[in-house]
Amino acid sequence: MSEELLEIADELYALTPGEFTAARDARAKELKGTDLAAPVKALKKPGLAAWVVNLLVRREAGQVDQLLNVGAALREAQAAMSAGELRTLTKQRRQVTAAVTQQARSLAAEAGHKVTQAVADQVEATLTAAMVDAECGRAVRSGLLIAPLSTTGVDPVDEAELAAALAVPEALGFTATAREAPEPGPPDLRVVPDPDAAAKARSAARERRDQAATAYDEAAAAHEEAAADVDRLSARSLQLQAELDELRRRVADAESELDEVDDELGDAEDVRDEAAAALRTATAERDAAQAAYEKLEK
Repeated sequence: MSEELLEIADELYALTPGEFTAARDARAKELKGTDLAAPVKALKKPGLAAWVVNLLVRREAGQVDQLLNVGAALREAQAAMSAGELRTLTKQRRQVTAAVTQQARSLAAEAGHKVTQAVADQVEATLTAAMVDAECGRAVRSGLLIAPLSTTGVDPVDEAELAAALAVPEALGFTATAREAPEPGPPDLRVVPDPDAAAKARSAARERRDQAATAYDEAAAAHEEAAADVDRLSARSLQLQAELDELRRRVADAESELDEVDDELGDAEDVRDEAAAALRTATAERDAAQAAYEKLEK
């Protein structure tokens, strides 16, 4: 039954969010009286971020496979990397996930769904989880997500959380069927005057203006944050450079003082050796005088 359920789920989760519920209920009704009716009826509608990832997996399967392969290679190489190399790795991973997330947003827009920045952040977090965690990668590749994924990359993803993000428990290891974008229907060549054309044009222009304003605000906020990071890191760099210069000066002073102490040590050793020789001579003379005195006393 699980294989049949996965095939049905594969078809349903390829639909848009607006089509999902009606198609699921209709399919469950067709299966009434069978063991599949209840599991199909229980399939949950995916959240928007999960649907966007599922859409990406089906429309750009090759892109997703490449992303997962890169993630696997980076996980293998990570153990041998230095701190600097790990920072570079993290930056490259962010660039990859950001680029693929933008591609997913474009696919969603083509399918009639505008993706907000909040949803895009969830999509990017899910793709990042797929790169840093093998089990998350398998979950993403199934195309049967109902909720976004996230992981720190330090500890393995919680099994219960991973299961809750999947339409069916057996989804791990399943590979979503690639699907092309639906062909556009034939154009309507009839020319019908639209009395509301001017109002619609104004509405479209207003919507475009609002979208551009939102995009500007997001870009300005991102620029401000990046500029603050640059200022903070520049100040820290100057501070560390000053500390490093001070340490170098102290090392140079210590080396100079060490040379002086070594010279003084050599002189002191010479004086000690001379004093030791004089002590031996004086000791011998004292012992001889004492012996001569004792001989005369007898």
